[in-house]
Amino acid sequence: MKTHRYVFLMGLLLIVESLSVVAGQDKKRLALLDFDFGTVQQWWSGDWDVGKGIADLVVTSLVKDGTFSIIERKKLDAVLEEQNFSNSDRATPASAAQIGKVLGVNAIVVGSITQFGMEKKSTNVGGILGRVTGVSTFDLGKTKGIATVVIDARIVDVNTGEILMVMSGKGVSSRSGLLLAGGGESSGGIEMGSSDFQDTILGEATRAAVQDLTTQLVSQADKVRATQVVISGMVADVAGNTVIINIGRGGGVSVGMRLSVERLDREVKDPSTGQVIRKITTPVGEIEVTEVDEGSAVAKLVSGQGLKVGDIVKNK
Repeated sequence: MKTHRYVFLMGLLLIVESLSVVAGQDKKRLALLDFDFGTVQQWWSGDWDVGKGIADLVVTSLVKDGTFSIIERKKLDAVLEEQNFSNSDRATPASAAQIGKVLGVNAIVVGSITQFGMEKKSTNVGGILGRVTGVSTFDLGKTKGIATVVIDARIVDVNTGEILMVMSGKGVSSRSGLLLAGGGESSGGIEMGSSDFQDTILGEATRAAVQDLTTQLVSQADKVRATQVVISGMVADVAGNTVIINIGRGGGVSVGMRLSVERLDREVKDPSTGQVIRKITTPVGEIEVTEVDEGSAVAKLVSGQGLKVGDIVKNK
């Protein structure tokens, strides 16, 4: 009886694990560029990068939701530096699509912060807040205030450069409390993910705008087209269980991808034209990619044996 129960539980565990893998594979891959905030009147001093700070908050919110697979920000920054895109060019659909292809994502989110400000309701101060100095240490006090944050975003299809959807996340906070406080970085910026900022009126409005935008992105997930990357390469080197292939990031290969290795048996040609119309192959193994650069990749042998230079590498 114990043996049957053990077998049943192991079988159930395998089913759950396989379902988890399938679910992970079904996730559409998304990347977010830093939001532009050039149209917002800068009332703060220092190097507070509002666009990057809010983009980081949206990434965190999307990761917690789990609908999309989100590209790590460090990887995005590395690609941007490598591709040498100027800040002004990154937000165009064509450039965004090009960046997205390099990252191997289905779509990329670009946009801007169109409103990011506060208004005091204090009779002895009044009016719209002017320029604030000493951003890393300032404290605007506990008073009645209104903060409004608006994030406009576009999702761009990386294959066509088409704008799939346009959305706007808005957050408003109107209450008595701390308008804005310190808790920032010594260089004059504010850590937007910190509790010091989140507990302020402006932080509350920012959080609401981020959540509004996240909700819209998730609700429109079906508009993002999942693309099947066609891998077509060859084995370039074999050393024990380590295999190097002649196709890399530029050909759609990414770390963790499993590929089939096949050996060409013969080619079938059109008798009238002499062109190859079909290749007859035999499976010889399966590999999993562990490292990748632009034009090649390193993989480990998962199954099979006797792989040779010149064997065909393709999607499973």
